[in-house]
Amino acid sequence: MSRRTEQQPDLTDPRIGAPLFSTWRVGTPERQGLTVEAIGRTWERRPWPADGLLGYHVYAGQDGSTLMHHSQWSGEHAFEAFVKTHRQERVDEIDTAVPGIERVGLGRYRRYRSRERAVGDVRVPGVIVTVRIDFEEGAGARREEWVDLVVKALGDDPETHAGLISAHFHLSTDGGHVLNYAEWESDQAYDDALAAPGSDAWERVRGYPGMTGSSGSRYRHALGLVPG
Repeated sequence: MSRRTEQQPDLTDPRIGAPLFSTWRVGTPERQGLTVEAIGRTWERRPWPADGLLGYHVYAGQDGSTLMHHSQWSGEHAFEAFVKTHRQERVDEIDTAVPGIERVGLGRYRRYRSRERAVGDVRVPGVIVTVRIDFEEGAGARREEWVDLVVKALGDDPETHAGLISAHFHLSTDGGHVLNYAEWESDQAYDDALAAPGSDAWERVRGYPGMTGSSGSRYRHALGLVPG
């Protein structure tokens, strides 16, 4: 069966071959809560749909209108099989409970590398920050080098980023962007890091050739579902 968990996902699980992220627009904080509960009920009353699905997590956006979905699959073939056999009945039940949900799109990724949680660090993230970094067409091959620069800059500047628990860098399979999923101790810790003076290393990160822009969002973990 499917069961709820309050435990946040482990993005470094080596079994994950296809991490997927998607966004729903639901309109208001009240509808955020109603949609999360509808998802939980819909999944709990059904068997876990596939051995290839390791976990499914939903996050409420601080904007009060969006939900981010993060599903961890062994491979894209497992996800495609789920879409063919189990997805629509779940969508229909959720849409009946909360009409008018706008499904913005699905992003497919592979995790490239992480700045992992330190050994013995038991902090619970107060906020999840996702940042999408876009690259020019044809510059996708340079994304790994950019991530390497970021990880090095984080290592060289631990004091400024003391509130960062972990950061996980995903490369979109279409070659267009990087998605950083970062766990922060609090909003204030993240704001303080953003306000800190930029070092030479961070200037190289921000001015890296081929980057065309970035956008970020803040979330709280609202629902976790795992095999029962």
